[in-house]
Amino acid sequence: MTAIATVPRTKPTATSTDSAADSIPSQAFEVRRFDAPVGAEIVGLDISKPINAIEFARIHRAHLDHHVVVFRDQNVSPEAQIEFSRRFGPLEIHVLHQFHLKNHPEILIVSNIKENDEPIGLGDAGVYWHSDISYKPKPSLGSLLHAQELPAEGGDTLFADQHLAWEALSPKLQQKVLHLKAEHSYLAKYEDLRAKNPWRPKLSQAQIDQVAPAVHPVVRTHPETGRKALFVSEHFTTRIVGLPQDESDALLAELFAHSVKAEFVYRHAWETHDLVFWDNRSLMHLAAGTADNLRRKLYRTTVIGDTPR
Repeated sequence: MTAIATVPRTKPTATSTDSAADSIPSQAFEVRRFDAPVGAEIVGLDISKPINAIEFARIHRAHLDHHVVVFRDQNVSPEAQIEFSRRFGPLEIHVLHQFHLKNHPEILIVSNIKENDEPIGLGDAGVYWHSDISYKPKPSLGSLLHAQELPAEGGDTLFADQHLAWEALSPKLQQKVLHLKAEHSYLAKYEDLRAKNPWRPKLSQAQIDQVAPAVHPVVRTHPETGRKALFVSEHFTTRIVGLPQDESDALLAELFAHSVKAEFVYRHAWETHDLVFWDNRSLMHLAAGTADNLRRKLYRTTVIGDTPR
């Protein structure tokens, strides 16, 4: 099996910058593709400073081309993260209000830290491969995760390119799944996760009502690039609509295994103040895990997307 690519940080070098498209001063930054199936880093940009139209277009293009971009050295406030995230669209307010950052409901705290014996954030986020918010009628366009406190070891995040996964399917299997639909449910594994660890709170009826199951194409078309991608996940996808349960289970198991093959995956080793922005229309992701005795805290904003087609 092909080894999963883990990309070390490269050192910034001098680079040219586009001329300003407006009165906002330019920031010199560079987009560097990773030596991996997917992903790039952006160095030399401060998202808390004004970003002019040409620069923003470059960022947007990099996100579409590479699907996951890593903004280095972003020692910025929650307000700056929210403001930058909103440039890509309206933000999702996560159903787990218990883990919203105080005074900033747009930010979900992802953390294994406890204070007064109570978790301050969602400590088991990403334990299964998934695309964020796929259980809603309008799943996420993308998510932005900003490192606040990192463990000395572990805590990596894996990203699997679902365009590559689709393209690598046999023509016969492509034809079989192209027009199928699948149900996605936030509750699919929720109680199992609650039983295994202390992180997840019991949901109120009001919260349950916010996450009614949604049905989406098994193969979605990216609304901006037109590329097809698989759109099922082991975390949220419960069944293929219209198939007997045993046939549905078998097909989903085959797709789940195929979609995360090593040749589609980039493994991100976090560095101080990384801000990682991934396209949920193109990727799935997985948290590799952190030892309980090592503190980890990140802030996540999530951009609302469109209805998959």
